[in-house]
Amino acid sequence: MAETLNGKTIAILATDGFEQVELTEPMKALKDAGATVEIVSPKQGEIQGFNHFDKGDTFKVDRAVSAADASAYAGLLLPGGAHNPDTLRVDEDALKFVRAFFDAGKPVAAICHAPWILIDAGVVEGRKLTSYKTIRTDLRNAGAEVVDEEVVVDEGLVTSRDPDDLPAFCAKMIEEFAEGRHEGQAEAARDADRPVAH
Repeated sequence: MAETLNGKTIAILATDGFEQVELTEPMKALKDAGATVEIVSPKQGEIQGFNHFDKGDTFKVDRAVSAADASAYAGLLLPGGAHNPDTLRVDEDALKFVRAFFDAGKPVAAICHAPWILIDAGVVEGRKLTSYKTIRTDLRNAGAEVVDEEVVVDEGLVTSRDPDDLPAFCAKMIEEFAEGRHEGQAEAARDADRPVAH
């Protein structure tokens, strides 16, 4: 995996309440593969990580999501934790930012509760993915095909269930980010824009 992401900048979209290991482990994997990583957030200054229910460390925000341009990044990482995606899924700037990656066919990796954000971004319909068990009904209701596997890859979209899946998640994330643009990702985003026939 060494150096496979040289010259690529990856965005991590997060805010207070993210599951710390779901940010730190993938971030380490990205940096080890040669990527530059930036934390993008609606919040300025620092964001608060959690280890399940206990406060963890704080992390410096590199860029406000309102000022971030998805075209500057080669891929997007969405860590989980219950509070983090629940906040991001109602933030218009965050949703626009996420949507831009799908529209451009760029790879996106989302773990645990993070696929919640993808529902509100309108990009899960017709996609195959996995997630933390408590949000799977929400994903199905939004038109996704949900499976219970440690890592699922669908045209540049990488998803996993929980921190136990991090080794498989990180490996697939690096692979997909190295491959770059996926036409199927952009096609699926375009299809999701079409009104549902009644």
